[in-house]
Amino acid sequence: MTDDADNPLEAFKRAMTATMRALAENDELDVSFGPGQPTAAGARVRVPLPSIGCTEFEVDSVRGVGDEFALKLKHHDEKLHRQRSPRGGPAEEMFRWIEDARVASVGSLRMAGVAKNLDAHLESQCIEAAFDTITTETEAPLAIAVGLLVRERLTGRPLPPSAENVVRHWREYIDDRAGDDIESLRDLILDQDRFSRACRAVLADLGFAQELDEPPELEDSEQDTETMDESSESDSELSPDDVVLDEDALAEEDSDGDSTAVQMDADMDLTDLGADSEPDDAPNLMPDDSGRIKVDVNYGAFTHEFDEIVRAEEICDPEELIRLRTLLDQQLVNLKHATSKLANRLQRRLLAKQNRSWEFDLDEGILDTARLASVIVDPMHPLAYKQEKEIKFRDTVVTMLIDSSGSMRGRSITIAALCADILGQTLERCSVKVEILGFTTRAWRGGQSRERWIQQGKPSNPGRLNDLRHIVYKGADDTWRRARRNLGLMMREELLKENIDGEALIWAHNRLVVRQEERRVLMVISDGLPVDNSTLLVNPSNYLEQHLKYAIDMIENRSPVELIAIGIGHDVTHHYRRAVTITDAEQLGGAMTEQLAALFDVDTA
Repeated sequence: MTDDADNPLEAFKRAMTATMRALAENDELDVSFGPGQPTAAGARVRVPLPSIGCTEFEVDSVRGVGDEFALKLKHHDEKLHRQRSPRGGPAEEMFRWIEDARVASVGSLRMAGVAKNLDAHLESQCIEAAFDTITTETEAPLAIAVGLLVRERLTGRPLPPSAENVVRHWREYIDDRAGDDIESLRDLILDQDRFSRACRAVLADLGFAQELDEPPELEDSEQDTETMDESSESDSELSPDDVVLDEDALAEEDSDGDSTAVQMDADMDLTDLGADSEPDDAPNLMPDDSGRIKVDVNYGAFTHEFDEIVRAEEICDPEELIRLRTLLDQQLVNLKHATSKLANRLQRRLLAKQNRSWEFDLDEGILDTARLASVIVDPMHPLAYKQEKEIKFRDTVVTMLIDSSGSMRGRSITIAALCADILGQTLERCSVKVEILGFTTRAWRGGQSRERWIQQGKPSNPGRLNDLRHIVYKGADDTWRRARRNLGLMMREELLKENIDGEALIWAHNRLVVRQEERRVLMVISDGLPVDNSTLLVNPSNYLEQHLKYAIDMIENRSPVELIAIGIGHDVTHHYRRAVTITDAEQLGGAMTEQLAALFDVDTA
């Protein structure tokens, strides 16, 4: 047996496992260690290991990951959280950050060592999200700033430097509007129910009262509670790092609260959007002659100059793509059995729809050997022939549109890449053409578009304020062998930034709808709602979400393209009519296979 002196990580593992079990008060907690993002599924947790020879800060940061997991298992009730939480938008994001602050404060107030570990983990997250480089208020996400300020007040500990760099831009604003209600939270730390009610008062102080109307009704509705319980199971398996500081952060609307939409198409006059316009004068939003969808008149971008559509191989060199593809293959090794099972099952379902059959009892064709005896006895015997006929299988193309945002880092993007890899190969084996696309932005918290806006004096209602990056991983006419390595690009963390789903959905749809295949299917793989901090700071808080709803409605109700969504760790059924939610790769089988295969039924509308 190897001594601890020879392998000091073994002693670290034992100590960390014991600490986590003690904090969670669960001796059966299954703790494992491995590379990549930390994950949790029920009482099973996987956390990273520090490298030998690393600094004390790095060791504390890894310990902080374990402490955060354990505290959440013990002191956080996901069912109650969902009952109290607003639905969607920046209010939901802020509510979640404040609850995370409560959980962290429970451990910090009781144990100085845990407080030190949690601070180190928080600082490493902030550095990874580049919060230490923030220089202006518009770069600092309000939702995160509120959560961090609440954490500071509850624990009584100063924030780490990078976290403080976020809060300092909003401290006076938050204190003026919600300071008293934040102070009242300190007496409710151990009571999540009362704490969550008081938390809603903080959100109302900051201008989100209108988003708090729906959840209280759900508390008295058993039916709605049961619905939420069913969906909470999948989210409960997500790790604390599914809500980390490098996630796309929502922000509040303009300080006057009266922001309305937006920059319009260049050829549209302002009077076209007047509130008193006659119905016959309303802008025409129907698809054009080719079926392509127009951007909603209530949505626009400050400038399209810096947007880009780029092929994956243009973003990094071939050697880097090969390395990233190897990294993806390594992530999939443990799932080889599950993915092979999915591929075989789906392929059998699809190929079964292409099987040929025979027509019997014909006067001409191929001699039916089953009637051979009759033919010998009577060479003129009628109806002794058969003819092969082919079952109609519609010429089909599938576009997979993958959310490549920062919130997808770690396990989520690995699952998305797995979906693309397995489904892409399987569908192409079944003579179904596949296109794989991705969407993100070129910068965090606004790029050159935002700089242009600042240079022009920050005009109000600027619309989208970030530079789009739409990625073509594989074109529909590209061979799988040629495009396979491009999927490894998803594993490149610096690629994953913010997500503007509505425009990406329309872009993918308009590429797909002009193709000649008889059947066209658009499959969206995402982990939630669109988020772009720079846009949401200066537009209405539901600006991006409303445009996504418009895009979905146009495709589902006014387009020949069939739309299906795969939610990675988040329920997307409240937006998409046909959707599946998965939280782990093994769930690619079963019901999901049935739904995907059902897309190719001949009689499906």
